[in-house]
Amino acid sequence: MSLTFTLDPAVTPELRDGVLGLWTDVSNAGGSVGFVPPVTPEAVRPELVKHLVAMAEGRTRLLVGHDADGRVAATAFLTLNTHRLMSHWLWLYTVMVHPRHQGKGYGRDLLAAAADAARGIEGIEAIRLTCRGGLGLERFYASCGYKEVGRVPDAIRVAPGDDRDDVILLLPLR
Repeated sequence: MSLTFTLDPAVTPELRDGVLGLWTDVSNAGGSVGFVPPVTPEAVRPELVKHLVAMAEGRTRLLVGHDADGRVAATAFLTLNTHRLMSHWLWLYTVMVHPRHQGKGYGRDLLAAAADAARGIEGIEAIRLTCRGGLGLERFYASCGYKEVGRVPDAIRVAPGDDRDDVILLLPLR
């Protein structure tokens, strides 16, 4: 069974709560999405609100994947670059697949759907994202066509004495 992806879904309370639950569950499973476990929905909510505001302002678009039961199972936020010299590429943020669905190829499906969505935005030629080093994420993104284009050593402090590289990746769309 695959996920059903929707770009720019209506933001209902169910969708909002589904994304919040996904983000919390992914974080607590050790996912590299801006938090270190344990985390509560209340801690995640302000970050989600920032994304929702950017969506309302037209700066960010949401790609959401629902499972066969209609639950939010995957997300990615596509954020337009506002710098006039860099408007030909966008950022991909908060790329998540629920832990219960990991290992089924849904991450690849999510990235393919994000690339398709980006190709549908006039003038976009590439997707840029960053990931936390030390988790093997670079290999996963490389297997999906992303190329490492930069690395900032020890830029992410997960805990005292546990610093990780901030890895910058790019997917050309043309």
